Amino acid sequence: MTDLTTLKNNIIGGHYEEKLASVYLSAESVAEQRARIAKLLDGFAATYGSQRQVEIFSAPGRTEICGNHTDHNHGKVLAASVNLDALAVVSYSDEEIVRFKAQYNEYEIAPVSLSDLEPKEEEHATSAALVRGVCAEFKRRGYKIGGFNAFSASDVLRGSGVSSSASFEVLIGTILNHLFNDGTVDPVEIAQIGQVAENKFFGKPCGLMDQTASAVGGFVTIDFENPQNPVIEKISFDFTSCGHALVIVNTGGDHAGLTEEYAAVRREMEKVANVFGKQTLREVPVECFEKNLKKIREEAGDRALMRAMHFFAENNRVALQVEALKAGDFEKFKKIVIESGHSSYMYNQNIYLNNRPSFQPVSVALCLSEKLLSGKGAWRVHGGGFAGTIQAFVPKAQLKSYTDEMSAVFGENSCFVLDVRPVGGVKLI
Repeated sequence: MTDLTTLKNNIIGGHYEEKLASVYLSAESVAEQRARIAKLLDGFAATYGSQRQVEIFSAPGRTEICGNHTDHNHGKVLAASVNLDALAVVSYSDEEIVRFKAQYNEYEIAPVSLSDLEPKEEEHATSAALVRGVCAEFKRRGYKIGGFNAFSASDVLRGSGVSSSASFEVLIGTILNHLFNDGTVDPVEIAQIGQVAENKFFGKPCGLMDQTASAVGGFVTIDFENPQNPVIEKISFDFTSCGHALVIVNTGGDHAGLTEEYAAVRREMEKVANVFGKQTLREVPVECFEKNLKKIREEAGDRALMRAMHFFAENNRVALQVEALKAGDFEKFKKIVIESGHSSYMYNQNIYLNNRPSFQPVSVALCLSEKLLSGKGAWRVHGGGFAGTIQAFVPKAQLKSYTDEMSAVFGENSCFVLDVRPVGGVKLI
């Protein structure tokens, strides 16, 4: 650890160039992060005092490339970490308490006592639940935990499909890993710990994709057939070399309050699996599924049937998309992106809420993207759906016109042109 004043002077003085560049890539981004870190150090000093030894940790958001709502039924996904992250300045505490303050109040929580690591009903859907849950699962797995003081800032869009909750979970796990366990906890296990916290403490029955993409970093394809030991492969591919930019459009809808909608997707897929005496769709042979459509309709219902259809087709699309990237066939890749989006819209039905038909920002964004990008780029829903963001692969020559048109409808600063971050959760300095 380094004392806060020295660290700030070093940051301003241009130290840590190689480390910052390995995470934030471009010289422009590194310069932006220097200013951000300096401001964060000031916030820590104002909150906890300047006479402390500190370290800085970072955990990225993620973008889902393919595999929409497949992970929770042990399917396959293709995802990537992005250059939006949760960042925290941290110091040890002699107390068995975690204190977490935030620059913009995005993670403002009451102190969490490490002597009480049971789930709290009153903490459901709060950041405190995630802190308590990650600490509890670290301890349950035999790892060390301890008190710390953190001051954080996040530019991961909350409730918009780049998974602010996963980046926060991975941030906490990365802090515990380096402060108390010498960095020995594997990134995949940090992801699993984050999922437990979100499932059991936060109350959201998510799969493991978000946490894994955030913890591992870079482009990753993940096969969750055995979620206790997911098969993870990093894919070496540079999207910008194909003349396209990755754009996330924030349509203004918030994921907050949609937990039941997400739970219903998982629940209905599992209801179809139960028809065959299985717990998840991954355990059901696709041939058996296709031969028993009438029975599934009768026992699980039509929407559950269509969501299962989406699962099997989407699982296959992930494999095809990985093949396309490895072969450098970006046109095939884009075709599969569009197919994935159509399947989410028609079969998985996670684009808008049935009880709010007049509010369909994601539908509008997809419609406009098809109009602007047809025959040139690709577009699909991004993340959990029902609200939030879409993803588009936009030819660079068309990038300004696309973002201008989308911003005119969804507001200034609604479009984010992202880089793929090569590392996951990390002790930055």
